[in-house]
Amino acid sequence: MNIAKTIEEVRSQVNSWKKEGYSIALVPTMGYLHEGHVSLIKRAANENQKVVVSIFVNPIQFGPSEDLASYPRDLDRDKILCEGAGANLIFAPEASEMYYVDAQTNVSVNGLTNGLCGAKRPGHFNGVCTVVSKLFNIVCADKAYFGEKDAQQLAVIKRMVRDLNFPIEIIGCPIVREADGLAKSSRNNYLSTDERTAALILNKSLNSAKELLLTHEKSAENLTETIKKQIQSEVLAKIDYIEVVDALSLTAIDLIDKPVLVAIAVYIGKTRLIDNFIWQSK
Repeated sequence: MNIAKTIEEVRSQVNSWKKEGYSIALVPTMGYLHEGHVSLIKRAANENQKVVVSIFVNPIQFGPSEDLASYPRDLDRDKILCEGAGANLIFAPEASEMYYVDAQTNVSVNGLTNGLCGAKRPGHFNGVCTVVSKLFNIVCADKAYFGEKDAQQLAVIKRMVRDLNFPIEIIGCPIVREADGLAKSSRNNYLSTDERTAALILNKSLNSAKELLLTHEKSAENLTETIKKQIQSEVLAKIDYIEVVDALSLTAIDLIDKPVLVAIAVYIGKTRLIDNFIWQSK
């Protein structure tokens, strides 16, 4: 399997595949792959004839105080995982390949980015939408695969594709978890032993919320308070946000009478982790 460093290399390979009539999938990642990424690649390989995995730590989606410099990177390890999962090409460009020094264009989605991570990380989704748009234009895939752990990102990308008429199908894939329930994340690598144990409070709190919903609880405030109390019981945890929002519009709701996204962001020590679930109201 080849690793392409330039846009020209990717386009040359993709054009060759298209001439052969192959269906092409894209799995955008920032690398340091884990089982969650592998599940995306495997599904893409199962549903398409060729799979391109992009590995690019996108600088324009990181804020000034975020972990761009320390974000984990290991391309050799990633290549092994990609090969094992069925990928055919890795696109691993440098930032200078992706962005002109004098670039003046970005892609933004309004509304869906106002809350959740968008409110906490100003400019983040502009960076995400811009780089994903460029990847779509470079690879020209038939389908692209994203994890549902980044629920807001998935909703934003789906809306961008719809609004801008990108000829690509967006596939959301379920959250992959460790045996003890912690959602897979490249940032789990930052956690100390004690922090790794403390991080279990995210999934535990969401499971408590699910149990409450099973009793036909309809108050978003009560649900939020249940999650809040459990997270606050963990001394190493600091809440960034707890939100119960409409699953489609991502706007805040008071009454749970429609499909909702229950999403949390929590700092464990200095590491910010996210988790969520969607509840189909009955």
